[in-house]
Amino acid sequence: MSPTPSRRDGYWARINRAVDYIEAHLADDLRLDDIASAAHFSPFHFHRIFSALMGETVSQFVQRVRLERAATLLRSHPRRPVIRIAMECGYSNPAAFSRAFRGAFGTSPTAWRRRGSQSSKASTVPGKDGKEGGAPDDHRSGERQDERTPEARRHTMSKLALDVRVEDLPETPLAYIRHVGPYAGDENLFGQLFSRLFQWAGPRGLVGPESQTVSVYHDNPEITDEEKLRVSVGLTVPADTEVSGEVGKMTLPAGTCAIARFEIDASQYGDAWQAVYGDWLPESGFEADDRPTFERYLNDPREHPEGKHIVEICVPVRPA
Repeated sequence: MSPTPSRRDGYWARINRAVDYIEAHLADDLRLDDIASAAHFSPFHFHRIFSALMGETVSQFVQRVRLERAATLLRSHPRRPVIRIAMECGYSNPAAFSRAFRGAFGTSPTAWRRRGSQSSKASTVPGKDGKEGGAPDDHRSGERQDERTPEARRHTMSKLALDVRVEDLPETPLAYIRHVGPYAGDENLFGQLFSRLFQWAGPRGLVGPESQTVSVYHDNPEITDEEKLRVSVGLTVPADTEVSGEVGKMTLPAGTCAIARFEIDASQYGDAWQAVYGDWLPESGFEADDRPTFERYLNDPREHPEGKHIVEICVPVRPA
């Protein structure tokens, strides 16, 4: 019998729906009434509930996510005009965008981009403090700040078999549980999240041989503060699946993805992401697209003779 969802879980699920709506409409004129409606709250109560659970007001969250998205796009798409990026992130006024960006990052959008272009091969992404970080997305078990020398990183990456294919993936519905906060290197956290998801999905007959488990990463850990990082652990489900409690539903958009398959230790996730972004992507003829990156898990490491994780790192791409 599945556990009874708490009222707090239900509130979190509705807040997550509001967050999903915001992310899907960043370029639009976001109105509080529309965001609240997506979460099935009245606007009056929604604002207070959102602030209490998320630790920032709706407007603060929207501005932060817009600016962090812009910061990532400025670095990952160096030829895209700044004004176009500003508009894609909801700013129709270039002057307002520049003021807001400088207030968040202490520099202009152009200077931020220029500083990033001086990094080697786009394999690193300087953070808010200007220090070099790891790969653009050092996720599940990677370190937030890789202290090794470039030679040591390359030596580790050279030991990873880099098997990449490019495929067009269909639209994929997911049931998910979302975590907000630090996650790098925390295997127990991911285990608990997936356990709760399967406790919900199992009694509903949603777990079968064709099921896929994934982790979707919503933020760039070299830009977003660790306490505000979001990750959604998900399970593929039919499109008409009804969700409840802390479980939400989202859809990975269709499109072309680079899919890199690895067989690694739990400590090597960061190196695997670095290999994709630092080794394969710059030489591939592709560039990263703006859709979310995710991992697909192909085995239970407890059943592997060497305890290895067989994982596919999926990076949305388009021709460079």
